[in-house]
Amino acid sequence: MKTKLILLGAGKIGDAILNLLSHTGDYKITVADRDPQRLAHVAAMRFPDVTTAHADIGDMKTVVDLIDGHDVTLSACPYFLTPVIAGAARKAGSHYFDLTEDVESTRIVKQLAEDASTAFVPQCGLAPGFISIVANDVARRFDKLRDVHMRVGALPTYPSNALKYNLTWSTDGLINEYCNPCEAIVDGQLREVSPLEEVEHFSLDGVDYEAFNTSGGLGTLCESLAGKVQNLNYKTVRYPGHRDIIKMLVRDLQLGLLDRRPILKEVLESSIPITKQDVVLVFASVCGMREGRLEQETYAKKIYSQHVNGHLLSAIQVTTAAGICTMVDLVMQGKLPKKGLIRQEQARLDDFLSNRFGRFYAA
Repeated sequence: MKTKLILLGAGKIGDAILNLLSHTGDYKITVADRDPQRLAHVAAMRFPDVTTAHADIGDMKTVVDLIDGHDVTLSACPYFLTPVIAGAARKAGSHYFDLTEDVESTRIVKQLAEDASTAFVPQCGLAPGFISIVANDVARRFDKLRDVHMRVGALPTYPSNALKYNLTWSTDGLINEYCNPCEAIVDGQLREVSPLEEVEHFSLDGVDYEAFNTSGGLGTLCESLAGKVQNLNYKTVRYPGHRDIIKMLVRDLQLGLLDRRPILKEVLESSIPITKQDVVLVFASVCGMREGRLEQETYAKKIYSQHVNGHLLSAIQVTTAAGICTMVDLVMQGKLPKKGLIRQEQARLDDFLSNRFGRFYAA
C-alpha cells in the first residue's frame, strides 16, 4: 500500500523532491501551492502518482484540511510558514519534515514535537541536514573531542559576476543565513556569533575558497554535542571576494535590517541569474583524542548537477531533495523513531548513504 504524502511548496526544491519520490512507486503524492503557475508547471512535468492542490498555505485551517488523511507532510516552503505547517501537521496527526534553516522556526517545531504521536524531523536538507550527519559520524570515532568544523557551499561551476555566485535556492533562506545570529560553541560555551564574520581561506582540489559565519547550518548539533566539544562552528563556503560585497549590502547599506530585506531580495533576484550548472561542497573536519593521540579526520565531497529520471537537477536541488527524501525513508522504514523530535544527527551515515536517495551523496 502506498504511503500518502503531501508536499507543501512547488518551487525549485519541490520539483526535485517530486522527481525523486514519484518514481519510486511507494508514495501517493499531493503537492499544494498558492501559485497556480507553479502547479501548472508540476502538472506539465507528468510525474507519476502526483496530484496538485491550489491553496493558501498561510492559513492554519486550510493547511489542516489539506494535510488530513496524509501519513507524511513535507514542507518546502519559506521558513516563515514553518510554524503554520508544523502546527497543522500536529493537528492532523501526520509525520512532519522540513528544510528550514531558521533557528526560531525550528524552536517552534521542537515545542510541537513534545509528546507528539508522530515524528517531527526539521532541517532535513544539506546544511542544516546532511552536514550534521557527517560531522556527528566522524565525531563518534573519537574518544574525546576538541574541534568540530563544518563547511558547506553551493556554488556556480562557472562564476562570471562580481559576487562569483548564482542563485540556486530560496532567496529568503539565503538572506536569513547572511543576516541572523549564528550559534557556535566557543571554548566549551554555547554562544551567538555574528554572521559574515571570522573569514577564513582554504583550497580544495586546487580551487581557492573563503568561508564565513552564517546562521542555521549547525542544526541541533550544539545541543547534541554540548559538554563534549570545545569548539563547534559552521561556515558557508564561497569564492573569494563574495563576503565583502554581501557585507557591504547587508551592513553598510543596511539592507540586512528586517524592514529592508525585501529590497535586498529584489536586488538579488533581479540582478543575479539562477543556474543549474553548480557544485555543492561538503567539508567536515574533526580534531580530538583517539587512542591517546591528538588526531584530525576530514570528510570532503563535491556533488555536481546531474540528470535524474530524465530531468536536469542542479547540485543544490539534488542534495537538498535527497536529504529530506532519505529522512522520510529512514523514518518510514523504522531506522529512526516514529514519534517526537528527530534530530538529523540521529541518522547513521551508513544508513543514509546506502539509501536509494542518499546514494546521490555517495556517487
